[in-house]
Amino acid sequence: MAENQDQERTEKATPKKKEEARKKGQIAQSREIPSVMVLLGALSVFYFAGGWMFSQLADVMRGIFNHLVQKSFGAESAQMLLGHIFLKLLILLAPLLVVILAAGIIANLAQTGFMLTGETLTPNLTKLNPVSGIKRLFSLRSMAEVVKAVLKIIIVGGMAYATLFKEMGHIPALVELEIPQIITFTGHVALRLGYYTCLVLMVLAGIDYLFQVWQHERDLRMTKQEIKDEHRQFEGDPMVRSRIRAVQREMAMKRMMEAVPDATVVITNPTHLAVALKFDRSMPAPKVVAKGAGHVAERIKSLAQDHDVPIIEQKPLARALYKNVEIDQFIPADLYHAVAELLAYVYQLKGLAHA
Repeated sequence: MAENQDQERTEKATPKKKEEARKKGQIAQSREIPSVMVLLGALSVFYFAGGWMFSQLADVMRGIFNHLVQKSFGAESAQMLLGHIFLKLLILLAPLLVVILAAGIIANLAQTGFMLTGETLTPNLTKLNPVSGIKRLFSLRSMAEVVKAVLKIIIVGGMAYATLFKEMGHIPALVELEIPQIITFTGHVALRLGYYTCLVLMVLAGIDYLFQVWQHERDLRMTKQEIKDEHRQFEGDPMVRSRIRAVQREMAMKRMMEAVPDATVVITNPTHLAVALKFDRSMPAPKVVAKGAGHVAERIKSLAQDHDVPIIEQKPLARALYKNVEIDQFIPADLYHAVAELLAYVYQLKGLAHA
């Protein structure tokens, strides 16, 4: 029972899991936001440049009719006409295409950032599994897509009805207006309808984005065992780490023992502790080059004897140095006096009192 419970995906995804998902193209992204941005951009182009676009389109139509009424309308004239139409339409549609492209890119970059991955293009045969396909059809994500589609139909239909119902009183008067005025009225109503719809769809897109973020976090949840495995992988196997620490201790011990023969004096407890000090005129203060207790202390004293390093018994000083000074550190100022007296005694033993 406990084992099954551990396999439930109840834990939030780690940063490493999120980064791996991002590399695979698995990110929280709402398709509604780019759609709304593209629609808003197109409506803005029509609002600010609609008159110019209409006049350009009228020029194209006039040019077509003028060429058609010419008596000598042959293959060469037709080719020139098609080239002229293509150039005019390209100029006409250029602002709209540029704005739509920019809106789509900005909307996607705002959600995902700059990201290049070919993972989503890699064929995945598991998606062809009929059972998995049926499960996806009745998944929470699919139900959300259905709800969004229904809401959009209701919203667009409702906004269209409300806008047209509001303009019903002006429609009978259109029969008395000129064609340009009718087109202008229709364009204004269509733009107003588009903007109202866009505002509502923005709210829907925001809700959809929050849902996609929640769904993405839910899909990336991990089991407790996966968290442990990832932590173990990141930190390394405990046995390997233990072995590395053991090797490091051995290397540190070896370096420490290699420094004992060059020590100036070894201070003992006398049996439990041993601290090796080194001092010369180039040093600002005596330095602890080795220290140890028990078996290590015995090895330090043995090496000192083998290399004629003086061994002095000073219990309080040995305890103070062992407790307060680490290896390769200089002694503190409060021990200067005691160590200086000890070194003077050592120099006397060696006949170096004059140094």
